[in-house]
Amino acid sequence: MDSTDRKLILLLQQDSRLPNAQLAERLNISASACWRRVKALEDAGVIARYSAIVNPDAMGLKFEAIVHVHLTRHDTEALGRFIAAVQRRDEVTECYATTGQADYHLRILCRDIEAYNEFLEKFLFVQPAVNSAQTNVVLRRIKSNAPVG
Repeated sequence: MDSTDRKLILLLQQDSRLPNAQLAERLNISASACWRRVKALEDAGVIARYSAIVNPDAMGLKFEAIVHVHLTRHDTEALGRFIAAVQRRDEVTECYATTGQADYHLRILCRDIEAYNEFLEKFLFVQPAVNSAQTNVVLRRIKSNAPVG
């Protein structure tokens, strides 16, 4: 990967809808060379997918939290069930298995605190592998969706 590939990746992260001709012009390369680079980056898995960045507030999702989940069970079957259940929930926008005190960290988006409480009571706390959870409410986003480069 060279500096042109890195600049191409940055441009696509800023606006993945840029036409190939505009990308090529900004990179000062031919349109065919640009297309080949994009295709090679896709084939190599560097570009995993294209998506839209949505404003949660505009979608009515006013409550955001980071939840630190502590498990009681760490066997393969219990973990598999927990992970599968988390993946099915729309409120969970991100989930990370990490080192440290908590086993998993979930980013949650809901319409309000009542919806979050329902998520806790009817979903998270009924998962057999879950021992406890600590919630940190997000007051404001400082940096998100930053380009990788």
